[in-house]
Amino acid sequence: MKLCFVVPRYGVEVIGGAETGARMLGEHLVAERGWEVEVITTCARDHQSWENHYPPGDSLVNGVVLRRFPVLQGRVPEFDRLSRPLVEAPSRVTVEQSKEWVELQGPVCPEVVDAAVESTADVVAFYPYLYHPTVTGVPRLAGRSVVHPAAHDEPLLRFPVFGEVFRNAGGIAFHTFAERDLVNRRFKTAATPQVVAGLGIETGTSDPSGAKEVLGFDGVPYLCCIGRVEGTKGTTELVQFFHRYRERHPDPLKLVLVGRVIETPPYHPDVTVTGTVAEPVKWGILGGAAGLVAPGRYESFSLAVLEAMSLGVPPIVNGRCAATAEHCTRSGVGWTYLGAGDFDRAVTGALNLDPARARAAQDYVERHFRWQPVLERYCRFVHSMAERSAA
Repeated sequence: MKLCFVVPRYGVEVIGGAETGARMLGEHLVAERGWEVEVITTCARDHQSWENHYPPGDSLVNGVVLRRFPVLQGRVPEFDRLSRPLVEAPSRVTVEQSKEWVELQGPVCPEVVDAAVESTADVVAFYPYLYHPTVTGVPRLAGRSVVHPAAHDEPLLRFPVFGEVFRNAGGIAFHTFAERDLVNRRFKTAATPQVVAGLGIETGTSDPSGAKEVLGFDGVPYLCCIGRVEGTKGTTELVQFFHRYRERHPDPLKLVLVGRVIETPPYHPDVTVTGTVAEPVKWGILGGAAGLVAPGRYESFSLAVLEAMSLGVPPIVNGRCAATAEHCTRSGVGWTYLGAGDFDRAVTGALNLDPARARAAQDYVERHFRWQPVLERYCRFVHSMAERSAA
């Protein structure tokens, strides 16, 4: 099999849910299934500006053939101002307005789509739904295309331009059942070939001593949150809920925020913000936590939640996020919260976790989200797509 991924940016140093998912999946298909995988992408590294960073041309990265093309137009400086009224009233956005929005967002790179059309791959997979290469590429590839939406219930999903993407897709690969149900409700795509493949979880090497050095404390129970630190990711509300919890509960407890800081959260003496840390340190912090808090409302999967569960660390997730709540429901481990009272009960539960529940969390990951079962599901689906396209 030859599979082509089309993504807006790509690289081992690129940190992002969809981009990381595409890279991990491609590398494992090469290493474990012997597939020929190519990635067609832009020269951009930053998803805010889409400025060209990498040189154009072809290279080989971890067995994957990588082809880069320069961005013609990145995100325009006034994008946020122009975008705000559309996001606030998505039901009133026209097809023309939403197409213009996609162009203003960037990255605009027709060469990426042209290369995808000319690719000899059996199937061309676009990842995620939101950007110009997917919006313009899927209609041209049609039956040979698979969309990995990485979708969640956000206003942008209601823009009419994305209906054209899903109506033209030859197939759809989802991360969770919640994502599948959302897309099928919104775009009436239940008859389109599809699979809930998920992603594989790899438990990394832990550096407990490095984690203690970064944390600056030892022997105190703590919760951790892994991901970008910004209000739209829920970290501001999380710190507020934690503050209220500490006011009502005198026992020592800390909150650790790990990840790139976009927006500094409210100050609290028991909140530690580490910034970005090395992977072994991250695993060391995660392994020592009483619970992993996923405060984001807009997630389609959450690697952090599954990584925590692989260690037996229970998740505490935003109840408005169907994808992360699904992990709690299907595994029988973890808690959801909508307000401060729910959060209090969740934290108390995590601090008093039954060891049997920790093992159940690990078993959930082993059964569904190690690479072997994920690749089996995905490979069957892509083979069937290729056969259908060739018929």
